[in-house]
Amino acid sequence: MPTRKPALLALEDGSIFRGRAFGADVTVSGECVFNTSMTGYQEILTDPSYFGQIVTMTAVQIGNYGVNDEDTEASVPKCSGLVVRELSPVVSNWRSKLSLDDYLRKYGIPCISEVDTRALTKKLRVDGAMKCCLSTLPVSEADAVACARAWRDMAGTDYVKDVTTREPYIWRPDDPANHNQPYFPVGTTMNAPSAPTRKFRVAAFDYGAKHSIFRKLVNHGFGVQVFPATATAEMVREQNPDAVFLSNGPGDPAALPYIHKTVTALLPEFPMFGICLGHQMLTHALGGETFKLKFGHRGGNQPVKNLETGKVSITAQNHGFATDPKSIENRGAKITEINLNDNTVEGLRHKTLPVFSVQYHPEAAPGPNDADPLFVDFYRMVEARKAGKI
Repeated sequence: MPTRKPALLALEDGSIFRGRAFGADVTVSGECVFNTSMTGYQEILTDPSYFGQIVTMTAVQIGNYGVNDEDTEASVPKCSGLVVRELSPVVSNWRSKLSLDDYLRKYGIPCISEVDTRALTKKLRVDGAMKCCLSTLPVSEADAVACARAWRDMAGTDYVKDVTTREPYIWRPDDPANHNQPYFPVGTTMNAPSAPTRKFRVAAFDYGAKHSIFRKLVNHGFGVQVFPATATAEMVREQNPDAVFLSNGPGDPAALPYIHKTVTALLPEFPMFGICLGHQMLTHALGGETFKLKFGHRGGNQPVKNLETGKVSITAQNHGFATDPKSIENRGAKITEINLNDNTVEGLRHKTLPVFSVQYHPEAAPGPNDADPLFVDFYRMVEARKAGKI
């Protein structure tokens, strides 16, 4: 591998991390966070929930299996930058189409390697997620720190408007634009459960939705009509769906009052399922509140306990905000799951309405299908509602 140019990562507290550049030649700012997943860098880079963030991977080497056409969660990368300890000098996988370096250069994303990511992660754990500046261009330390400090805060900012679809559309799993090509040989059944023969129509709000969530909904018996985050309750009612889905997305859930209003209006009318930011939207629709976590939950190894069954699952997560449990007391819902690392709320279920949500990502479970029953529960809930049983 040829010698690469120097690069710099500056945190708002004045800390400087130097390394080697790859990806695009540009200077960007964002929130510096870390992800503890051992694999899945392509899914992380293209997850719209990372919009506005510069992601540090704690795995030692990144890029060894390249980038393919099937594993993206959006059509282009959504994070602002990437920080790694080592960029793999070898790309080796039968599905790989590009190296990580070439892929990120293509889409204008700057990256830095040869960074002590253990020291950086420990700093973020102790001091919390910070504003930062990543530059693969010649820039002084003072200018980089000033750039980091000038970046808009994650808290209080609406990032959903930057990633949501602009117009409603029907999700078609056979559309090449959705990157849903099967990568197992024809005839295999791995990760391909048979969908129920009866299809229900779900109105899915796109707050920055991952493609794999829509794939899961289709695989579990739903026809998916996607709506922009700005869609009103009236727009949804006009389509007369069987249910409503609230997706994941970036930023501060408290900064989205227009979404709170819409979800509140639809809550009594349709069965509803929310994931990640969708879970937080349900929290606010119920009259609850959310707060910013010190450094968030990002990775494929978060232990979650179901308070109804006692079962513990290892979940995939990506969020920097959480539900305030005291704020939803006497709001018509009960807490169904908690994070065993810090006891934060991981699941809600309404006591009388067919409505529930989870903070983690069941479509990305490291099991890999441990959380599939949540999609089955959603289908059965809609089926029971249509039959007049709930």
